[in-house]
Amino acid sequence: MRGIRGATTAERNQAGAIVEATGELLAELIRLNRIDAEEVAFAYFTTTPDLDAEFPALAARELGWVDVPLLCGRELAVKPPNPRGVPRCIRVLVLYNTEKRQKEMRHSYLRGAGAIKRDLEQHRSQLEGVFG
Repeated sequence: MRGIRGATTAERNQAGAIVEATGELLAELIRLNRIDAEEVAFAYFTTTPDLDAEFPALAARELGWVDVPLLCGRELAVKPPNPRGVPRCIRVLVLYNTEKRQKEMRHSYLRGAGAIKRDLEQHRSQLEGVFG
């Protein structure tokens, strides 16, 4: 089993905007990793406190993930200038049954969540210098 991460932002705190952004993120993760819903063990979605108009898991249901266990929760209210404190942010962790190595999993950070990816890449490059 492997973990696949993703994050995006919704334009506003409106049900349609949350579901649209989440659907776009899931579609990208499916494309990048060739995800078969039958092999998804679990998906956990979180939103920042400024998003409460809809459960982001609805987007997964609309993509046909009706037999996949889904759960939603609340992110910490970390504020900018912390680069991980992205407003109106939706994150997902998909646990996926696969023979692939964790390094082969492709993650996606869309819209305003690109700041999270840049921060992750900075940490990765710093650690490669230490542990590389």
